[in-house]
Amino acid sequence: MNELVIVKPEKCNGCNACVRVCPAPEANIVRKLEGNKFIVAVDPNKCISCGECVKVCQHGARDFIDDTEECMSRVIKEKMVILASPAIKTIFPNKWKGILDWFKKQGCSVYDVSLGADICSWAHLRVIEQGSVGNIITQPCAAIVKYIETYQPKLLSNLSPVHSPVACMAIYVKQYQRRTNPIAFLSPCIAAKAEFEETGVADYNVTFKKLMEYFERNGITIPTNSTDDYEYKFDDMQGQLGSVFSRPGGLRDNLWAHNPDINITTSEGVRKVYPELNMYVKMSESKHPQVFDVLSCEFGCNVGPAAGTTQNFFDVMATMRNVENEAKKRRKSAGIMGRGEDKLYKRFDDELNVADFLRTYKGFMPTAIPSDKQLEPIFEKMGMHTETEKNYNCLACGYKSCKEMAIAIARGLNTPDNCVIHAKSVLLARHSDLAKQHEALAELTNECLDLSTKLKEQVGEINKRMEDIGESNTATSERAAVVKDLLQNVVSFCNDNPTMDSESVKQLISILEMTISAFSALDDNVNVTNESSNVINKSIVEISALVEKINGILAKTEVA
Repeated sequence: MNELVIVKPEKCNGCNACVRVCPAPEANIVRKLEGNKFIVAVDPNKCISCGECVKVCQHGARDFIDDTEECMSRVIKEKMVILASPAIKTIFPNKWKGILDWFKKQGCSVYDVSLGADICSWAHLRVIEQGSVGNIITQPCAAIVKYIETYQPKLLSNLSPVHSPVACMAIYVKQYQRRTNPIAFLSPCIAAKAEFEETGVADYNVTFKKLMEYFERNGITIPTNSTDDYEYKFDDMQGQLGSVFSRPGGLRDNLWAHNPDINITTSEGVRKVYPELNMYVKMSESKHPQVFDVLSCEFGCNVGPAAGTTQNFFDVMATMRNVENEAKKRRKSAGIMGRGEDKLYKRFDDELNVADFLRTYKGFMPTAIPSDKQLEPIFEKMGMHTETEKNYNCLACGYKSCKEMAIAIARGLNTPDNCVIHAKSVLLARHSDLAKQHEALAELTNECLDLSTKLKEQVGEINKRMEDIGESNTATSERAAVVKDLLQNVVSFCNDNPTMDSESVKQLISILEMTISAFSALDDNVNVTNESSNVINKSIVEISALVEKINGILAKTEVA
């Protein structure tokens, strides 16, 4: 399957809004990039191209691919067949004729898909009347078809065998108008391209949004037209009640216009139609309506994902009422008050073969849903151990329940890291560990502070002793000089008095006593120095022990 819905990773912030609205359970793949960034990619084989994610993304991370560029380059070179969706009138109420005129000026033939819708309604009525079908699910919507083929293949037997309006129109142009030109569909639908790839009925899906971007980019101005006139000169006849096919219940209204007794139930919008299809498959056939008329878009094709319209729902419905009133005026029937045979359908009966407008489908084997036992290790990885935890269902991941998230993880489409509850439990555990580490660190810090205070005291004592040593050394130096002078005096005195008398002996004794006193003072200074040195050595030993304690505390901190 070619990629239709694309992701721009640089703009995706992993908000899960796309997952939340997506009806296809395996279409989105959550990927974790470097830097713990999450993005949501798309599996083109599982995506049904309903376009809901494109509409809901607020970051410009989702876009779609159509055939506008390729088609427009071909329009310039050769004549093409243009099939215009009836939604063109509601999407461009003032410019739809100008757009069709532009294609005519390029040499293209322009056909009204409303006529294809009339053929589609006629074919449904005939297969119902012939009893060739049972209770059916309608298939004007390509996204619905892709969903059933991919996720609910059991419903293929209920899926209407009648082609969609655009396919009916393309078949009509090819087989009954004998046109061999390339066919392009002007549409509000992304999924139409998937329908063309599967059936081969048309060549290009040109969405209104991309078409208008092309016109603007190339400086093409489309003139405005009156909103009161809904007739246009197509290359074949204009459709009648098929013009309202693009609104919710459009097919139902067409069928009821011819047979009001048909039991028809409608459903529209991704939040409603897909859950109801899942419900439909579980119900007994006796409870199914005769016709289940379904559309993926809540407001029908008129506000499709590729419409690019500025019209709101009330604008669209007002236009639809005017289109319907105008179509009823063109409708011709036999009998009174238009209740007789419809002349358009009479023409179809005469000229068309219902079998030409029927199709077949191809189903795929759905991915098996993991059992509860297989999901147990997934829940464990998500940090969900109790039944209460397994049913938090906070919806932040985009899924409707924790179990759906666990199933996605089991299928490799998501990761436990993208679970808010898991992330919260991890953060709480880390916070608890950090709190314990902080408490232990606080205790170690206090021990370090106490040791630091003692260290400061020891350093202060060393500084004081160093000052004492400095003063003692100065005094010792001075006294040593005195002793030296005294000893020199003794030597000189003895040299001068080789023979001594009592008086000389007294003088010598006096000098020696002074020398002894000087020696005593010198000895005291040396003792002070020694004592201070011992204190310093003792303080250094104590400081070393304190440093060892601090290192031990720091080692504990690293371990913590």
